[in-house]
Amino acid sequence: MFYDRDLSFIYYGPTRIVFGINSSRDIQAEIEALGCRRAVLVTDPGITKAGLLDRVVKSLGPGCAGVFSDVPQDTGIEVVNAGAAYARKCGADAVVSLGGGSVIDTAKGMCVLMKEGGKLEDFEGVQLLTRWQTPHVVIPTTAGTGSEVTCMAVVLDKRKGQKIFLLENYNTPRTAILDPALTEKLPPLLTASTGMDAMCHAVEALHSIQREPITDGIAMHAIRLLVRNLPICVNNGSDLAARGQMQIAATMAGWAFNNSMVSIVHAMAHSIGAVAGVPHGIANGILLPFGMEYNLPEAAESYALAAEALGTREKGMGEIEAAESAIRAVREFTVRIRHPQRLSEAGVSRDQLAQAAELSVSDGAIIWNPRPVPDSSDVLELFQKAF
Repeated sequence: MFYDRDLSFIYYGPTRIVFGINSSRDIQAEIEALGCRRAVLVTDPGITKAGLLDRVVKSLGPGCAGVFSDVPQDTGIEVVNAGAAYARKCGADAVVSLGGGSVIDTAKGMCVLMKEGGKLEDFEGVQLLTRWQTPHVVIPTTAGTGSEVTCMAVVLDKRKGQKIFLLENYNTPRTAILDPALTEKLPPLLTASTGMDAMCHAVEALHSIQREPITDGIAMHAIRLLVRNLPICVNNGSDLAARGQMQIAATMAGWAFNNSMVSIVHAMAHSIGAVAGVPHGIANGILLPFGMEYNLPEAAESYALAAEALGTREKGMGEIEAAESAIRAVREFTVRIRHPQRLSEAGVSRDQLAQAAELSVSDGAIIWNPRPVPDSSDVLELFQKAF
């Protein structure tokens, strides 16, 4: 039996999706549809250098109140606070984020401060808000984070040396514009690592203790799309049909984990990112098969579903055998897309592992893991295996 007979759940997915090549040209119409007039555009230096910023500024026309482009790879509280102050100075009534997860999370934090005032430090937590925040339109330039449809933001608190969460239904982006043309120039490694971020979202949504039928279906199809299209995108970034399917897969995986939540792999990725600066997608891609191994046999049924989506479950396979085939398939898939295999390849030193393990057990994501994590020793062991 997949689910308990008394299963109850809430599925939440309010974001409007606009998909198509060059759909970002419609950004001003989408802003106006939200009842807004002037949007601050949030992005990063890489997007500016790639020439993508100019396209969107042109499409916004007089609706562009200003550009905040000072977002680093791992955004921090001070960045969000500065961005919100800039947006208020510009008189913006909406936010457009153009970029990957760090840009989108910065914009989410700005949306709260533009509406509520104060500093981001005042809003760390879960479901603290009581009204809709500043309207936010997301234009993702990677296909992985799924942040365009999630209610959460993850931001580095340098004082704590740890990433903090804002999980707020009232701050879910109103609209996501998926334009494959904006991902065409994404380098192979970034394509692979952001794709593995989406894969991790889908797999962890399947094994979460909060999983439910709708998210299972969405996560499984996201995995199918990832397996079929990510290798194409890595080898030929100009294939916009495959790029588009990757964007859809990332968004579906985002919807899945936004409702089911993620767990140990993300807790570890957040922590090694805070301690060693490992990009989030690379950390997830390296750690995912190790986290799956840790969760057997508790998550065998979930990984058997993953095996079906991955195409590795053969007739007559029991759940454990199918689950093991899924773990092998994930590991082999990372090799196929030329993704880093070990944390040492990502610049991590062995003496950073213990601190990351300690942070992991206090990371909110870990509470949804299907196998209880009693203390940091289990996490440290996993880090050492992945090193």
